[in-house]
Amino acid sequence: MSQTTTATAQSGPQPLGDREVSTSRRDNERVFRARGVTKVYDMGEVQVHALRGVDLDLYESEFTVLLGPSGSGKSTLLNILGGLDTPTDGEVHYRGGELTAADERGLTRYRRHHVGFVFQFYNLIPSLTAKENVALVTDISPDPMTPEHALDMVGLADRMDHFPAQLSGGQQQRVAIARAIAKRPDVLLCDEPTGALDITTGVLVLEAIERVNHELGTTTCVITHNAAIGQMAERVIHLTDGRIGSIVENEHQLGPRDLSW
Repeated sequence: MSQTTTATAQSGPQPLGDREVSTSRRDNERVFRARGVTKVYDMGEVQVHALRGVDLDLYESEFTVLLGPSGSGKSTLLNILGGLDTPTDGEVHYRGGELTAADERGLTRYRRHHVGFVFQFYNLIPSLTAKENVALVTDISPDPMTPEHALDMVGLADRMDHFPAQLSGGQQQRVAIARAIAKRPDVLLCDEPTGALDITTGVLVLEAIERVNHELGTTTCVITHNAAIGQMAERVIHLTDGRIGSIVENEHQLGPRDLSW
């Protein structure tokens, strides 16, 4: 494995505003370009520095792991990339559009059309079946896959009529992944997707995420404190105290069942 540095900067992107995200870009492979990203939370008389000048690039169809302990800033960075939060300073660009110049309507359109989210806790609606939970996304997406197809991709074709209470934790997480990918997002952002699961169940969830990355070509970013998951990634980005400590490329990626937990 060898360390790499972030790519060189580009100039001249246009703000998103409330229009669709531009698909024009100077670099055909770069999906995200972040420069000098800081995030400071005011907690009364105390300021908490979650991010301290992060420079980062993510690329087309790449599987990346953001690795770091609790409090390292990885969730904050993921939320900014996903348009759920905005930085205190710095710029984030997505395919030639500047997320940091977008208004709330523009960020909502960006999240709806371009990003799939998977969180540690599944956020399924208990009164809806797996199929109906996925359909919540497909009903508002311009070019979705069917709920049946999305559930089949995560290995749950035989559970689509089950309610969350009838599913294991790993199955519920895979329903959440199916919901995230059903709108065919360009980007899949996963925040500790195996954090609440045992190893065996976590492997099944990681296999579902890996399949989405390989078969759909979705740019995938997983944040975790579990170093073993980094062995799956093309690049592992280490965060410490709000800064990127190192970026490591894996010459050979392991499958979820081959990880050394």
